[in-house]
Amino acid sequence: MVADIAQRGPALTLENRLPLVPGPAPVRGSSYAVLLRQVREAGLLHRRVRYYGWKTAATGGVYVAAWVAFSALGDSWWSLGCAVVLAAVFSQFAFLGHDAGHRQIFRTRRANYLYGLIAGNLAIGLSIGWWTSNHNRHHAHPNTEGADPDVSGILAHSGARALAGKGWRRFIFRYQAWLFFPMLLLEAGSLHYSSVRAVLRWPIRHRVLEGMMLLAHTVGYLSLVFLVLPPGKALVFIAVQQGLFGFYMGCTFAPNHKGMEVLSADDQVDFLRRQVLTSRNVRGNWLNDLVFGGLNYQIEHHLFPTMPRANLHRAQPIVVDFCAGLGVPYVQTGVLDSYRHALRHLDSVGRHAAK
Repeated sequence: MVADIAQRGPALTLENRLPLVPGPAPVRGSSYAVLLRQVREAGLLHRRVRYYGWKTAATGGVYVAAWVAFSALGDSWWSLGCAVVLAAVFSQFAFLGHDAGHRQIFRTRRANYLYGLIAGNLAIGLSIGWWTSNHNRHHAHPNTEGADPDVSGILAHSGARALAGKGWRRFIFRYQAWLFFPMLLLEAGSLHYSSVRAVLRWPIRHRVLEGMMLLAHTVGYLSLVFLVLPPGKALVFIAVQQGLFGFYMGCTFAPNHKGMEVLSADDQVDFLRRQVLTSRNVRGNWLNDLVFGGLNYQIEHHLFPTMPRANLHRAQPIVVDFCAGLGVPYVQTGVLDSYRHALRHLDSVGRHAAK
């Protein structure tokens, strides 16, 4: 049962959750255990080291080429073209760090962590230790107020939270649908700030190593930019590169959960339904899979976080059929529709702040 989001109406909540059609109870284990066995038997949890090898090589090659081109161009406004390319490449490295954080690349925790240090801390200035801790909380409690850090930030995802907003926060809640895309230009700054704060204050492992990697990135990045460009152009380059990096990252996250069911902290829905009902897929093709870093298969990713991204599209038919058998709504939509319904949800919630 693949539901088109355009037919779903407003965001799901505990009060207006779509009814679940009872399906046959599995003979052994929970519904999720049955699905997991099917996926495992299909070999979809096997590591894809070769895939990640060429993916890393290609991303790293563009990364190096962009910085070489930037240096060769020198004091020129054409260097902003390199800023645009680097914004996209930084995002691709973020996707690779995401996969390493979920242990999708290598079998051992240590190997994935070291990869994440290079792809995250060193290449783009984001702490893999902070991200893993924060993101794991999201996966454990997606769209759950009070538990999911992704719905506890600057935006309101429920009318109750919008209504409780005070001062400047209430203003943002009220106009969050209009402010959403402009605020994404500040997202990279927020990610860098959170990384540094975590290294300084959080009890993350290998704090010194992570801090050294972040410092190496920052010194290398700023030194190269200010050595090649005069101060004014250097600041413009940084604003464009970091602004578009954050914008890109925010645009890939926006379709995943906004406008889907919002749960309360005491909700007792089972794991499979928790992950499926709170997530939305964006229809896959080679371009969407590249641009979204595989996160367009958000339902499959939430059900099987350690599954290599290259296998997610192969798992989708299995999940669709399984959800249909249980009567669990499976939501997939196009790119533009996903943004339209995410913004509609933010606007609907934001209206509570005007009361």
